[in-house]
Formats: sequence, structure tokens, C-alpha cells
Amino acid sequence: MHDVLKNYPIIPVVVIERVEDAVPLAEAMVAGGLPILEVTLRTAAAVEGIKQIIKHVPQAIVGSGTVCSPQQFALSEDLGCQFIVSPGSTEALLKVASASSIPYLPGVSSPSELMRGLDAGFDCFKFFPAEAVGGVNLLKSLQGPFAQARFCATGGIGLHNVMNYLALDNVLSVGGSWITTQSLVREKRWDDIKTLATDAIALCKE
Repeated sequence: MHDVLKNYPIIPVVVIERVEDAVPLAEAMVAGGLPILEVTLRTAAAVEGIKQIIKHVPQAIVGSGTVCSPQQFALSEDLGCQFIVSPGSTEALLKVASASSIPYLPGVSSPSELMRGLDAGFDCFKFFPAEAVGGVNLLKSLQGPFAQARFCATGGIGLHNVMNYLALDNVLSVGGSWITTQSLVREKRWDDIKTLATDAIALCKE
């Protein structure tokens, strides 16, 4: 998981409401130079959308998000997801993830949750919901006692504050939905999504 986050400092969080949007959305992301997508399992179209992206857009790096149970973890494996993300972490999820070869990003929002994840053998975590639980200041506070932990911060992050997070030594990546907003997807504005992806990569390089 460390390599995934290091290679992609921005991971778009994607909600697929219509299966027919999945492939053109992924194609726009690839064309914009940001081929990684965390497709959340929040909608009825998510599973088939993931299948279609994997089948038709092989350049895309597809992960599943909002994975909340061992059953959803197993489903993500069966679909061929290249990484798996959960908003929080449970003993059951940590156990099944420890036995899997798929990179897994457990969610944490407190020192206690972080300690449990570290004890389970993980060192990369989804810090969620970032802005709501203390944001940059909390992440700075975690650096001292948990120097080995690295984070993908997600929740309330956009162009206005993304670089505040990426400037931290313990943040490898951020997750966000500003590149693939539901309004852009609903209106099939693939060129706009491509441009936002390109702009996001340029911002990180700067």
C-alpha cells in the first residue's frame, strides 16, 4: 500500500451511480494522467462499474472503497481490485486483510485505532474524516508517537487545502472527490474531469 500511495499523491474517490458512466469516467482519468480510482461500494452500480472498468480500461488502477465487512473485502478480491480501502477498521477486517495479498488501507481517526492497526501489521492508513477530526493539526500530533505510520488523508479535502496535507512528512497521499464530483459525472463532463485530473497532477509536481 505504501507504494500505491507514494506513486499517486492524489487518489480520486469515485461514486458510480450509473454503470454506463464507469468506462468513460475511467478513460477521462487515464487521459488526464491520473489513472487511479477508488470506487466506493455505496451504490447498486458500483460492482458492475468496477467490472466494466477493469475489462475495458486496463490502464486504470482500480480499488474499492467504503469496504465495511469481510464479505465486501472478499467481493473486492473476486472483482480483481488492485487495492482496498475502508472508512474505519474492525478486528474482522484487519484479520482478513492480513491474510490477503491485496494492498489494504484501513481507516483510522484516533490514536487508539492507529495503535490497533499497527499491532495488526499495517503501517499505512486512511485518515478519515480528515477535516472533521482535526485535520493537519491532528496529523502533526501523531507524527511524534507514531513516526512509522503513513497516511492517505480523506474527507473535506480540495484544492483549497490539499497541499497543506501533502506538505506533512507522514502524509503520502490524499483522497478526494473534487476531481470526479457527482455533478460532473451526472452531466457526463468527461473533458472537465480530464482537465481537473491534469491540474491535480501539475499541482503536486509544483
